[in-house]
Amino acid sequence: MVSFCQGVMILALKKNYLVQKRNVFNELRANNMTLQELRFFSIYLAKINKDDPSTRRVRFSLEEFQKIMELGRLNTAWLRSVTNSLLCKVVNIPNERGGYTGFQLFKECTVDCDKRGNFFVEIDAHDKALPLMFEYKDKYFSYKLWNALRLRSPNQLRMYEILKQYEKIGERVISIVELRELLGIDKNEYPRYGDFKTHVVEVCRKALAENTDITFTYGPHGGFGPNGKILMLKFIISKNTNYVDQITLDEFIDIKSEEAEPPIPVRTRHDEIIDLLSDACSHEFLLAQVQLLLDLIIQVIPIGITGVGTEHHDYLFRKYNELNYQAGKKEIKNRFEYLRSMIRAELPAQ
Repeated sequence: MVSFCQGVMILALKKNYLVQKRNVFNELRANNMTLQELRFFSIYLAKINKDDPSTRRVRFSLEEFQKIMELGRLNTAWLRSVTNSLLCKVVNIPNERGGYTGFQLFKECTVDCDKRGNFFVEIDAHDKALPLMFEYKDKYFSYKLWNALRLRSPNQLRMYEILKQYEKIGERVISIVELRELLGIDKNEYPRYGDFKTHVVEVCRKALAENTDITFTYGPHGGFGPNGKILMLKFIISKNTNYVDQITLDEFIDIKSEEAEPPIPVRTRHDEIIDLLSDACSHEFLLAQVQLLLDLIIQVIPIGITGVGTEHHDYLFRKYNELNYQAGKKEIKNRFEYLRSMIRAELPAQ
């Protein structure tokens, strides 16, 4: 069922939406989207009609948006940071002369309430991005949205799309360098093939077999580089005949609603600050532990006139990513203490 309200397409949730994506779009280097942002973009593509640019503005209820983006307990500061992050996502389209054109995916995001007092989030594609999303006839692939909803990392979702594009061909040969770029993996992350295979490719293989409509096998392809270094991989892509548990978007929203903590009736500014910082480390630690981290962070970044804000959140977010990177290289028995020691190391000298 499709209805229109002031030029905005509002779609009923009880269906398996179809994501349609141009090949050229899919071949772009990953632009550091989080899992939630990649998932949101898949949902956006599933909600528009690729043959009708007037459907470029898509509306979500605030509750839907909250669950899709896994915001946890909602506060205005964190909601604003999430929507601003979506507006900052940039794609770079290469040209024949070795240059490129860069532009944002989305140009405008509105948080407002309708005449009934229900809050919503409305997002509109950037004019430059319209040719990537609308009115194309060939060189694209499709998948049902449910394939993107249970994957649990950006690597998994991107690997699914990278291989799904070649499902009809049945195989894809790709250099490890290009694969890393498409997945958005930094050259210093898992530099050894063994680590890259174990922590990225194998994890993706298992995740796709458990959660999507395709499976794959893979192995080295072609010649080897210096010291027997593996340069290319060949993926054999097959239909997953064992997976039938298709989850619809409304079911996904329901699951996230069940996972969410019950709302707290009265919230203070301090509660919002702790929530903001807790989100920076994926709500891994107890709120009391986050408070201890905050006590250290404000010694590294003094509180300004506006109080604790995005610079403190961004600092903790960077440190949390560094923690995950180190955990990929060695065993860390106490992740909280390790993170706290990283921040302590940057305290100004007394």
